[in-house]
Amino acid sequence: MPFVDSHCHINFPELAEKMGDLLENMHGNDVISALCVSVNLQDFPQVLALAEQHPNIYASVGVHPDYENVDEPDVAHLVRLAKHPKVIAIGETGLDYFRLKGDLDWQRARFRTHIQAARESGKPLVIHTREAGADTLRIMTEQKAEEACGVMHCFTETWEVAEAALAMGFYISFSGIVTFKNAKALKEVAQRVPLERILIETDSPYLAPVPHRGKLNQPAYVKHVAEEIALLRGISLEEVGRRTTENFVRLFKTEHIAQ
Repeated sequence: MPFVDSHCHINFPELAEKMGDLLENMHGNDVISALCVSVNLQDFPQVLALAEQHPNIYASVGVHPDYENVDEPDVAHLVRLAKHPKVIAIGETGLDYFRLKGDLDWQRARFRTHIQAARESGKPLVIHTREAGADTLRIMTEQKAEEACGVMHCFTETWEVAEAALAMGFYISFSGIVTFKNAKALKEVAQRVPLERILIETDSPYLAPVPHRGKLNQPAYVKHVAEEIALLRGISLEEVGRRTTENFVRLFKTEHIAQ
């Protein structure tokens, strides 16, 4: 039963220094591939290097909405970097009104830049939204994000936000948060999203799922997210693994995904 971690940050130092063990643990837990997601342009070469070194690791390119005072991407630069065959997505991008307050026009402008780059490059978007559902959907609509498609990663918003994103052709990705006991509303969303639009992820090194909550997360633990989805929906773990892997391949066009 293959699994794919659709969103992780294994280039971060606490995971990169354990790369051998990390890859071995992935293999031991049937996690056949992972998407290492870029958060700024400065560290993008590290992300790309991992993807080039390991056939089952892919990369994205983008600047996270939480990163202030960093090199600001423009559309042409993102499109150029996205031409690399191991770069399969634009992002992560989006809006975060939880960590940052005040005038966030720069965050919204950056989000628009990423959507334009995704449309131009033909690569899907990896969207981060936290306490910013209405503005995220508004900008997605204004910028015709449905032409690029993509995924709402580490989803924690309401069913109404999920429904609107689904209507634009987006996928919904669940992280270890869905395994937390207090995530009742999110569990209900996970029961309602069509199975053909679900992805699973770790967002490692963060948000380790139960039974590893509070510990350093890693792609191998995405299996626990799949177990929770299976439990919530009353289907087999094998079906969750198969369907979420198929969804990843369909969205990110990784037909030759490493086995």
